[in-house]
Amino acid sequence: MDDRSSNFERTEFVQEPRLITDPGRAARVAALAEPVLAGLGYRLVRVRISGFAGHTVQIMAERPDGTMSIEDCETVSRALSPIFDVADPIESSYRLEISSPGIDRPLVRRSDFERYAGHIAQIEMQVPIDGRKRFRGELHGTEGECARIRCDAAQDALLRIDDMVEARLVLTDALISEALRKSKQNQRKETDDGDR
Repeated sequence: MDDRSSNFERTEFVQEPRLITDPGRAARVAALAEPVLAGLGYRLVRVRISGFAGHTVQIMAERPDGTMSIEDCETVSRALSPIFDVADPIESSYRLEISSPGIDRPLVRRSDFERYAGHIAQIEMQVPIDGRKRFRGELHGTEGECARIRCDAAQDALLRIDDMVEARLVLTDALISEALRKSKQNQRKETDDGDR
């Protein structure tokens, strides 16, 4: 793959919009963080603000391959800290925490529902569908603006992604096995790249 093709894919990766976004103060933080992350080649997954142990601002981000190393977290933290110091999006003191999405990650973009098809997800909707707000089942990709999820053996549900409050993968043996396999592949690739 040549550099132009790689740059195009990276740009496409960074520019795919989040369909499940953060409310309130977290939205203010996301608006500041997203362009900085994009400029560094990462994309924002989620912002969470909690009152645990003082205020903690947690920013989940990822690289195009879905990983986020400790070095990546440090890079993002160094880039965001001065911007947050000037913009002051949180009214009181806080601790900035940069992390990967983790194995049981949030699903926030259309591509997330495609990439993790075959895995179990939990989804909460803004308004009930057939009397239900919460769905759990196997992801079957997307169809138009909806995620397809099989909640029982008889029927799939089509859920509008931009009507979701939250969607996340459920930690299962299959998900853990896939994450370990990908981690080993990435380690081998880094070792091979280092030997060149």
